[in-house]
Amino acid sequence: MKLRFASKIMAPTPAPAFLRPKVVPPIAIIGAGGIVRDAHLPAYRLAEFPVAGLFDLDRAKAENLARTFGVRRVWATLEEAVRTAPAGAVFDVAVPPGALPGIVAALPEGAAALLQKPLGENLDQARHLAALCAQRRLRAAVNFQLRFAPCIVAARRLIEAGAIGAVHDLEVRVTVDTPWHLWRFLEASPRVEILYHSIHYIDLIRSFFGEPRGVLARTLRDPRSARLASTRTALLLDYGEARRATVTANHGHEFGPRHQESYVKWEGERGAIVARLGALLNYPAGEPDILEVCALGPAGEPPAWRTEPLDGNWFPHGFIGSMASVMRFAGGESEALPTAVIDAVRTMAVVEAAYASAAGAATPIPSP
Repeated sequence: MKLRFASKIMAPTPAPAFLRPKVVPPIAIIGAGGIVRDAHLPAYRLAEFPVAGLFDLDRAKAENLARTFGVRRVWATLEEAVRTAPAGAVFDVAVPPGALPGIVAALPEGAAALLQKPLGENLDQARHLAALCAQRRLRAAVNFQLRFAPCIVAARRLIEAGAIGAVHDLEVRVTVDTPWHLWRFLEASPRVEILYHSIHYIDLIRSFFGEPRGVLARTLRDPRSARLASTRTALLLDYGEARRATVTANHGHEFGPRHQESYVKWEGERGAIVARLGALLNYPAGEPDILEVCALGPAGEPPAWRTEPLDGNWFPHGFIGSMASVMRFAGGESEALPTAVIDAVRTMAVVEAAYASAAGAATPIPSP
C-alpha cells in the first residue's frame, strides 16, 4: 500500500496531552538496550507505570535489567512475550529499525504499541511499517518523546498563550561530544545523524510549523570517526519567506563543555524562548533542562529574560508523556495520538528529502 501525502502545507500537529491515564495498562517491553536502561524504565518507575516483562535476544542483558528495575518476568522468546503478555498491555518496542517489521508483524492484532524511532531505515520501510500497522489494526505511535519533554510542553503552552507573539523563527543547535560507541549497530548504517538524531528536531519543527515545502541539507562524516557515516548536519526547512526553521548539529565537539551547546530557540514578534536540552550535554549523565523566556517591554526598555520552572527533563520525563499518550488513546480517553505512525511517516518523508538534498550538487558559484 502506497501512502500519499498532501503537497500543501498542513496545519501544525496539536499540542500533545501530558496527562496520566485514568486506567494504566501494563507495559511489555521488547528490547533491553541502553535507551531502555537510561530512559524507558526510569520514566516508567517515576510514573508508576507497571512493567509486566522484558524480552531481548540477549537473555542475560534482559535479566540484568530486570533485576536492576524490579521487573518480575523475562520472556525467553518474542512469541512467549506476545502470547503471555497481560490482556490490554502496551507493547513498548525499543529495537533498531531493521528489527521492527518482524516484531510488528508478530504483535497481537489490535494491540497498542509504542515503536522506537526511526520508523525504518528509509521512507519505503516507513511506508511498509505503516501499512503493516494498519493491516493489523495496531494503535501504534512512534516514540518521538522530545515533543513531550517538559521544557517543550512548557514552551508550547507559552506560545499558544501568546507570550511571544506569532513565531517566525525556530532554530535547533547542537554542539556536543556524542558517545556513538554506545550504539554499535550504527557502525553498519549508511545513515546516522539525520536518521537517528536530527529526526527528533525535524519532527519537533513539524509539530510547531506543519509540513515544510522542501528541505536543503548537508550531512557530513567526521574525519576522526571513520567507522560512522555522517555525524554533522545542517538543515534548512522551507516554510516560505515568513518563517525560518533550521537545524545545526555537530556531534564531534570534543574540546570540553565550555562551548558545547544544545538548545531549541523560538523567536516571535514580541519575544523569544530558549530551551536548553541538558540530556545531550555529558550524555548519558546529562545536565538539567532550562527554559528561559524574554518578552519585549515598552520601547526603550532593555529586553529581560526570566527562567521558567520545569517539572523534569527530556530524559527521562519525556518518555512518560509519549507512553501516556498511547495509553490514553488506547483506553479511549483521548481522540488524539500526536506521534501516530502515519504522522511519523511524514517526518520520515522530510528525512528522506534531506538525504536526497545532501546527495545533490550545490549551486555553482558564478564567475566573478
